[in-house]
Amino acid sequence: MRFHSGPLAGGDQALELATAHALVRLASREEFTEAVRIYRPTAPVAVFGRRDTHLQGFTSAAQAAAAAGFEPLIRATGGRAVAYTGNALVVDHIGHDPNVTGTHDQRFRVFGESLAATLRGLGIAAQVGAVPGEYCPGAHSVNARGAVKLIGTAQRLVKNAWLFSSLIIVGDEDRLRPVLTEVYGQLGQPFDAASVGSLTSEQRALTIDAVESAVMAQYGVAPSDAQPLPQQALDLAGELVASHRVPEADFLQKPPIASGNRRFPQETSYGNVRFPE
Repeated sequence: MRFHSGPLAGGDQALELATAHALVRLASREEFTEAVRIYRPTAPVAVFGRRDTHLQGFTSAAQAAAAAGFEPLIRATGGRAVAYTGNALVVDHIGHDPNVTGTHDQRFRVFGESLAATLRGLGIAAQVGAVPGEYCPGAHSVNARGAVKLIGTAQRLVKNAWLFSSLIIVGDEDRLRPVLTEVYGQLGQPFDAASVGSLTSEQRALTIDAVESAVMAQYGVAPSDAQPLPQQALDLAGELVASHRVPEADFLQKPPIASGNRRFPQETSYGNVRFPE
């Protein structure tokens, strides 16, 4: 298994998302069979699912995120909007698999429970399951005490390959709650700010270094195992990056209307939506 560690030079968060997209395409071509990439984001972002972009309130939601200092982006995997800062870890696990659709649910179960076990090893009462009112709702979220969401998981399936992406919120939950409240209000999606948790809110002494070490141990890798990303992946990411950006014209035209006084229909969504390559 290939192991890639650390953020890209330059701090372009859209390019980070495009890199995961590029890696799953390369796995589809059987350029490699399995890879894991772990990195810490270098700037705050609000990352929308493709379905979010088709909602009437998407432009206003992107405006609200930008106004709060969170760059709005679009991800490759399924699910709804998420937000995170540099106090988080993104884990992209990619594999080649000719039976990619047949193993979809198994990945959610196995990888979700593995992440929960890693958190339990850090002293957190973690379990797999949705929390009422959570952002990017899904049955395979990792939560603490059934009360707050700590890790979101999502997949992208392409021919003969899969991308399983995990977002681990280590801290800064107080920064995330207001921006997610506004974003979900604009999108017209149900959300309860009290559902947003973090690892350090559960275990104050935890550091992001300790969390990253535990996640690497989960995958059986060490810092010394890390390899540079292949140039082929970086080149392809450069070709794909535009599809992960929200055009500035879409979110810089005018400030959004505050969502607090607006009423929207509710819709249930899950983090396991499949999109074409």
